[in-house]
Amino acid sequence: MNSPTPPTNGAARETVDEDDHDLLTFGEAGERLRLEVAAARAEVERLRGSGSAEELDKASARLDALSAAAARNTAQPINDANFEKFFGYPGKAKRNLPGPSPT
Repeated sequence: MNSPTPPTNGAARETVDEDDHDLLTFGEAGERLRLEVAAARAEVERLRGSGSAEELDKASARLDALSAAAARNTAQPINDANFEKFFGYPGKAKRNLPGPSPT
């Protein structure tokens, strides 16, 4: 199996400490977005020095879109104020949930 090529702009992939390999988790999505934002930022800087205005506009729009996606991906704690927005129905955020029963 081939290992992915490391980014050339100095951004290194960080290990995400999660064991759910079946889903794209917030952590994994965030890490992938972080790498794409870093690459897009490097591309914008490169184009500022030697690219056309059209290429720079396109790269800047991509950077803006990726940055917005990364901000949306940031997990926010659920509280009473944002519970309905997150789940789509009114309710109260549960706190201090008990662990599994020892029996």
